[in-house]
This record gives sequence, structure tokens and C-alpha cells, in this order.
Amino acid sequence: MNFSENFRIAIRALAANKLRSALTMLGIIIGVGAVVALMAIGNGATAEITNQVQGIGTNVITVFPGSFQRGPGGGQTTRAFLYYKDYELLKKNVSGITGIAPSFQRGYTVTYGKKSVDVSVVATTPQFGPVRAYEAEYGRFLADADQASAAKVAVIGSQTATDLFSGLNPVGRTIKINNAPFEVVGVLKSKGASGFGNGDEIVLVPLETGYDKLFGSAAAVDGKRRVTDISMSAASPEVVDSVIVQAERILRKQHGLTLTDELDFTVLSQAAFLGVLTAITATLTAFLGAIAGISLLVGGIGIMNIMLVSVTERTREIGLRKAVGAKRKAIMLQFLIETVMLSLIGGTLGIGLGWAIAAGVSAADLVQAKVTLDSVLLAFFFAAAVGIFFGLYPAFRASRLNPIEALRYE
Repeated sequence: MNFSENFRIAIRALAANKLRSALTMLGIIIGVGAVVALMAIGNGATAEITNQVQGIGTNVITVFPGSFQRGPGGGQTTRAFLYYKDYELLKKNVSGITGIAPSFQRGYTVTYGKKSVDVSVVATTPQFGPVRAYEAEYGRFLADADQASAAKVAVIGSQTATDLFSGLNPVGRTIKINNAPFEVVGVLKSKGASGFGNGDEIVLVPLETGYDKLFGSAAAVDGKRRVTDISMSAASPEVVDSVIVQAERILRKQHGLTLTDELDFTVLSQAAFLGVLTAITATLTAFLGAIAGISLLVGGIGIMNIMLVSVTERTREIGLRKAVGAKRKAIMLQFLIETVMLSLIGGTLGIGLGWAIAAGVSAADLVQAKVTLDSVLLAFFFAAAVGIFFGLYPAFRASRLNPIEALRYE
């Protein structure tokens, strides 16, 4: 009996028990769908992180309070603070930078009339714009005069402008930040949103204004003004490492740390920051993909179980075929074809399910999930491998049946 005949027999056998075949494939469908969807979400998250970080600029170096450790459990592990004095020392002593900007950030409710939004309010200096690649689309950016006079002015993100003003021109209008009035002097160009934050949901105010009229005691520790981070822009990619070394040396001395003490701050370039975030998302994607892969194994066990039942039900058929000359190889091939077909049909439907889930996540604007050919091929061939692996034992068992005993089976 040739392959095409075995194929036709397998089709008839599966079609004869449509509901059972569909339920058998369910585990494969869910497993493949989960693998494709999770990998698509992971790829999309990685791409968005890369775009956001690169959008700031590859030469940007940021100083954070606390130590940042890579690896399992990595993160900001030391409770520490950065101070405005740290910014002044870096500004005065670090060479090879084209700009430096401190910032203090807190979440506040911003209102205009009866509308209100919860956004990130960042108090900073005019250098924040060129260093972090923010530009005003309407109106103007923060100016030195605003900082010197502690003016109650604000530059708002494009999404904040849409949420509060619904198409009106915000420039010249007054908003309230934590019930304090601020005049809107500019609207920022859009930087885009993702599931990891929205760079357009932001309000910028002069740093001096934030200290004096907005944040109060929250921005001070032991009577010293603090900042949440300090951003620097290196003059070129070649001097990024030099700037990092200088910043670490200056702040180590300023914070009274010896060469053997653990740093209570972190200096990261955008490239290093991107590497950390990409490693985290890649690890999470692989972990979630492995969990989804368990569904494929469960589905494979379900296929093996049903095929063993099928072998039992078709014992007389197998005995008859053997009695008329069918070889063990032909019997084994027939059942193996049936299991592989169950896996491949389930895998194809699972790919469609994963694609639909990824499209739904993208439509919900959570993450722009990206289904890649690699993930589709991986899921498809893994489904086929599951079919072959879990189909071998039932096929082998069918091929080993004694034809005389099989014909006597009731």
C-alpha cells in the first residue's frame, strides 16, 4: 500500500470521528496559539523598547539613585538619593558633554475645567529638551527666564493636550497641577506610546518652580534638594565611556565612597540601558514561551491517548489488513500519518489563533505585537514533532498486533 492510500485512509478515519478529532486537536491548537502569541508580544515589546530608547539618543547617559544590578533579581537595590548638588558638580567638572539636565518627577492630577488626567509631572531645566530629544510643536519650550523667576508655566505632552483640551489650542490657557495654576506655554511633539509607558502623557515645569511651588518637602531630604535623575548628552559615541567614568569618579567622591564601597548610584548609557531591558524582555519571552510549550506536550499526550483508543477500536480492521498481506511498516505508517495530521491541522489552526490574539493585543494598543516567520515555523514544526513523538507508540503497538488474535477481537 502506497503513501497516498495510507493518507486517504487516515483522512477517512479522522472524518469518521469529527468531534473526537476536534477535541484531540484542542491541546495542540491552544499550545501553538499561545507560543505564537507570546513570542509576538515579546518581539513587539522588544521593538518598542528599542525604538523608545533610541528615540532619546544613543549618546544620552543617565544617572539614577541606587545601585542597578544585572542578572536574577537585578534592579535598583540600594535606597539612596541624588541631589541638586550632584548635578552642579557634574555640570562643572564633566568634560565631553553637550548638555546636562536634572529632573524631579512625580505623578499628579492635572485639570482644565471639568477635565482631569493623571500624568507624570517633571520639573527640569531648559537643557532637558535637547538632551532628551523633546521639542515643542506649538508654542515654546521652557526658557532660562522661567527657571530664574520660578515662573508657573508648563509645557505639556501631545496626549495630555488631547485629553485636556480636545482639539483646542492649549497655548496661553491655564491648567491646575495639584490645584496650583500653571500657564501652558507649549505642546511637545509626539514621541509615541507603548505598553511600557506613554512619553506623550507628561507635563514639564521649571525645576525651580517645582521646588518652590509644587513638590514641597517631597523634593528634599535633610534640607537638601534632591533629583530623581540626571541626564547628560555625550558629544559623540566615542566619549560615552569617558563621560561615564568621570561621572562615577565625581559622584563617588561626593558621596564619600571608597574604591571598595558599593555605589549608591548608577550611571547608564542608553546602549547599556537598552541591553538590560532587551535581556529582561528576551528572558521573559523565553520563559513564557516555555510555559506555553507545556500545552503542546499536554496536547501530544492527548493525541497519544486517543490514538491508543483508536488502535483498540480498530483491532479487527488491523487484523484483516494483516491477514490480506499488509506489512507492519504499512500499519505503522497509517497510524503515524493520522497523528501527524492531527498535529499539523491543530498547529495550523493554532497559528491562526496566535495571530488573532496578537492582532487583538495590537488593536487594544497594549503592545504592537509582531508575528515573525521564525515563530510561526518554530510552532508549526514543533507541533509536527509532537505528533511524530507521541504517535510512534500507538503506531508501533498497532503494527505489533497478532493478526489471528486481532481477527478474534470483539
